[in-house]
Amino acid sequence: TGRGEEKEAKGTKVTLKTAKKAIRTTPDGRRRLVLSNMGITIFPKCLFKITFVDELDLSRNLIEKLPENFGDLSSLRWLDLHSNKLVSVPESIGNHRGLTHLNLSNNCLTFSGLPSTLGSLTNLKSLNLGMNQLDDLPLTLVALENLQELGLFDNLFKKLPQFLQGLRNLTKVNVKRNPLSYHQRKDETLLKGKSEHKEDVYLVHESSLCRTCLKREAEGVDSCMSEKKKKSAFPGLVAPNSVATVNQDLWRLREKLECVQVK
Repeated sequence: TGRGEEKEAKGTKVTLKTAKKAIRTTPDGRRRLVLSNMGITIFPKCLFKITFVDELDLSRNLIEKLPENFGDLSSLRWLDLHSNKLVSVPESIGNHRGLTHLNLSNNCLTFSGLPSTLGSLTNLKSLNLGMNQLDDLPLTLVALENLQELGLFDNLFKKLPQFLQGLRNLTKVNVKRNPLSYHQRKDETLLKGKSEHKEDVYLVHESSLCRTCLKREAEGVDSCMSEKKKKSAFPGLVAPNSVATVNQDLWRLREKLECVQVK
């Protein structure tokens, strides 16, 4: 038995039968495969046999590496891999040209772990790279003309990539808790101005909160509602995030969420 098999034995092994049972149909008719928080350590190869899924949620697992042929899952429109242990993303991700939402937050990604092929995802509207170890972005991301939301919070950016201000449709940018220089903080203000976002208010699904935040939410929900804060739409940039959660009734207003997901 190899080391990889040893790891898989310790984690949850997903079979084709298990995966098919986990497919749900969203209200808008999309087929979503949810394998979140299952203790998965190795990317399930059986997923390559499921070619009719539009959305894939593998968040909150223990996956360290994606297979080189990951791009073969080209039917995906939405992909959530937040809160894993990824150190890099394979170049084949550029084959996912239909992706509109990609969440890679709360992993172990560095600049060298981001392939230039991310720039091929020209249909992306939301990209979450928060809570990693990034200090720069591939220049090829300048091609993401449809990008509307970008999460870069809790990283190592000392300066923001210049090309961000050239993305015409980019209206929501979260760069909180980065070691930005004084001049870069001015750029941060300019980026915030594009979205006219004045309050630190976020939308987050309760299943994505750790125990501490759930407790805070329970204690503060009454005062929050009584103050009747203005609603703010910041759906794609909260960490850890569940952008395509269907049941919108379960989303709640949260103020100043600064929490690292507890596994």
